[in-house]
Amino acid sequence: MNFKNALIGILISLFLASCGSHKNTTVYKKYVPKKRPKLVVVIPKKDIEEADQVFEKVKIEVVNPKQATLDYINAFAPLAIIEMKKYNIPASITLAQGVLESRSGRSELSLESNNHFGVKCHENWKGDYVIHDDEEKGECFRKYEHPLGSYQDHSLFLTSRPRYSFLFKLKQDDYKAWANGLKKAGYATDTSYPSKLIKIIEDYQLFLYDEEVLGLNKKHKNNLDELDNIDKNVSDSIIKTTVAFNNDKSLNNQMHTVLKGETLYALSKKYQVNIDDLKRWNKLGSNAISVGQILIVKKDNAQ
Repeated sequence: MNFKNALIGILISLFLASCGSHKNTTVYKKYVPKKRPKLVVVIPKKDIEEADQVFEKVKIEVVNPKQATLDYINAFAPLAIIEMKKYNIPASITLAQGVLESRSGRSELSLESNNHFGVKCHENWKGDYVIHDDEEKGECFRKYEHPLGSYQDHSLFLTSRPRYSFLFKLKQDDYKAWANGLKKAGYATDTSYPSKLIKIIEDYQLFLYDEEVLGLNKKHKNNLDELDNIDKNVSDSIIKTTVAFNNDKSLNNQMHTVLKGETLYALSKKYQVNIDDLKRWNKLGSNAISVGQILIVKKDNAQ
């Protein structure tokens, strides 16, 4: 009897245990997003062509400032050397002022009026002029027919005014004294003007031009014959350019200053003009051109 009761108890326990084990369970399935078709936007070919035309119109040429300065120095160093030989103004100072005042030939004033040194009209100026906002609104600045005129007038400006006379008692190779002297004489109101000039001179080693003229640089100096040739080449360029301007009523011609290594053929390709036209516009008897020579490379009304 006891055995029977024990067996019944075991069976009841097993039944209850089996009932308790059946609990509700939740099965989570991994979410897989439905594939969606890619959205394809078709732009009409006509719209693309119109957009390209707009981009072409607003394309901006990015100029490397350092390269622009090097090009400027290479182009105008011969002029600065000539002015130093004639007027004892350090070529380094002239070039540094040209770089700073004209933003390496890219300033509005230099582009519109060929004024590379920010020279204002003053009372005795009888030439052409432009009105330009500087320290004050609507100031009068000298306008030149050509950059050559600006370089020549810069020398005359410094040599003809008493307030600059003390500069010519300084050593020609002392560019630091000249830079500070220009500020002292009132050439510029910017208090950092001397340090800016000195930095340009030292960054681009413009003092080497002074040493060449003075014969102080034995390692890098050009001989006097070479300097005389530079003088003659630039002088010839001045004559040819003056003739070209006098024979042409338009002042909208595009000019180019010949850099080292350039040829007439290369310029014809660069500006997409015929070599014969370049020779005719510039009164050239041959294809030979010289560093520092200024050429008409495009005419307002090509003839």
